[in-house]
Amino acid sequence: MSIGRKFLIVMVAMMTALGAANSALGSNESEVRAAVNQIFQDLKSRNYDALYETLPAASRTRMSRDRFTGALKRAQDNYALDRIEIGRIRVSGSIAVVDTSLYGRLLRPFDAEGKIVAQQYLVREEGKWRVATGDRETTQRFLSANPAFARQFHLQPPRVYIRKEGGWVEFTPPKRARTN
Repeated sequence: MSIGRKFLIVMVAMMTALGAANSALGSNESEVRAAVNQIFQDLKSRNYDALYETLPAASRTRMSRDRFTGALKRAQDNYALDRIEIGRIRVSGSIAVVDTSLYGRLLRPFDAEGKIVAQQYLVREEGKWRVATGDRETTQRFLSANPAFARQFHLQPPRVYIRKEGGWVEFTPPKRARTN
């Protein structure tokens, strides 16, 4: 077999492999996007039992369903969610990070249009994407196990904005005095 023919076979094999890899990546991103959308819809519709099932196993072990749903029910009168914008999605194996903006209304302590800009962290367990955003321990464990992925982006704390005079102004809650 000539060198030119071998080169052609190798190139075709590489292109096929790259196409399959890109297809799998696109599929993973689609699955992650669908999971984030479903989680948002469950939060918006206050389907807290379904949300509990989207937590990683470690989170469900540390927090009972009643405690989780109770905390969300107590907070539900403080806000009303409207929509979500999903930005960049990064997937590596069993971990994903999704840039999101959640829009809605803050109802208490005052009425205002608001948005939360946050990274959503998801882990793949039992063939499903589970949200680990609020579980710092689980997120850190997965990022530590995937240092190359962790270096691809900077962890960013959520930022809260309030609509004021036609623009978005970052909201910083007042510091509370500590009581002993």
